[in-house]
Parts: sequence; structure tokens; C-alpha cells
Amino acid sequence: MVDMTDTATAAAALAGVAGLLADRTRATVCLALMDGRAWTAAELAGAAGVARSTATEHLNLLVAGGLLIEVRQGRHRYVRLSDDAAELVERLSAAAPPGSPPPVRSLTTAHRQRALAAARTCYDHLAGTLGVAVTDAMTARGLLSWDRGLSLTGDGEHWFTALVGAWPPATRRPLVRSCLDWTERRPHLGGATGAALCAHAVEAGWVVRSRRSRALRVTDAGRAALREQLGLELPPAG
Repeated sequence: MVDMTDTATAAAALAGVAGLLADRTRATVCLALMDGRAWTAAELAGAAGVARSTATEHLNLLVAGGLLIEVRQGRHRYVRLSDDAAELVERLSAAAPPGSPPPVRSLTTAHRQRALAAARTCYDHLAGTLGVAVTDAMTARGLLSWDRGLSLTGDGEHWFTALVGAWPPATRRPLVRSCLDWTERRPHLGGATGAALCAHAVEAGWVVRSRRSRALRVTDAGRAALREQLGLELPPAG
């Protein structure tokens, strides 16, 4: 027999989270934070196009709801997405109906959209065409298995250890997780392993972060490394 009390409690919690993301300003804030960095209220107010006081009210709700984590440094307050919230935002973005894209009103906007679709961070792991291509290449080389959900194979564990040098510290976060890419509409590698791989790509100079968005630019060294490590041939930068 279904426990209606438990069901009602779960329904209230679900509705609460859905209500937090149903607001356009709060949704914009969460999307901005998908670059994995901690932002101030003033920065997020600019990203959402609202007053700082309005942004602060929304941030307080998101922190109270567990979607954002507050980080204090001296007198400054920063916020970042929780790991669970980052996955939720990416999955909801991918689940949204494609519809018609907003009209491109400038060359800068067109370049930004192409850059995000080509390579970006999904919170703290690789996404876009690059993220999906890396995941496909790892699968083709037998480093990832999809037989019973996404997992690293024995060869994958050896490859990852040789590349990164150490496993991520044990947390509640799964080591490997499939994350549906919102532009490619196909899965890319997430979880702690995906985050460590992305961090290595940045530290090794395979990719360079954009200052204004979560787009990544693959370097010549990155193309060579991905070719050597995974047999992945990326088109030259356009």
C-alpha cells in the first residue's frame, strides 16, 4: 500500500524545486553558473538583467532551496551551483522542446552560440560537440561501457589513472555518470571522472576557457593530445 504521507512530502519537495527553476530570472542565474565558477550577486544581476537587490532575493531563495552553495571570502559573498543542481539544470535544458532558436541579431552572438555548441563546460565536465566526441571515442576504444549503464572498463581505469595520475577523492558523487547534452541531444561523460578529465584538459592546455561564457577553445596541443590518447580527429579551428 502506498504511504500517502510520504508521497505528499515527496510531491511538495518536487514542486518546491520545480518552482525555484520556473522563474526566468532564477533559471538565467542557474544557467550562468553552469560555467562551474562562483559568482557574486552583482555579476549575476548583470547576467540576468535585473537590479542587484532583485538578484539577491532570488539567490537567497536558491540557496535556501539547496540549488546554490554560498561561499564566503572575507566580506565578499559568492554562490555556485551544487553538483546535483548542475546535473538537474543540464538535464532540464536537454529535455526542453527544441523550438525555434532566438533570432541572431549580431555577429558576436552568432560566434558565441557556435562556440558554446562546439565545446563548453557543463558545470565542471566537457560538453558540446567536444564532450560528446570524447565520450564516443572513449566508448570506441573500450574505455567506457554502456552495457549496464555507463561505467569505466578495466582498460578505462588504467587509461584514466595513467592520464590524470590519481582518482578523484571519494564523495557521494558517482565516479561516472551519463549527462544528456542539451545541444547535441546525446550523452556526454559526467560525474567525478568527467570533472577530473575536464580539469586535466584545462591544466594541460588542451582547452582554454572563455572569459565571458562557458565556451572552451581547443588548442593545437589539445588536438594532438586527443588524437594520441583517443584517436580523435577534431576539425581545425575555424
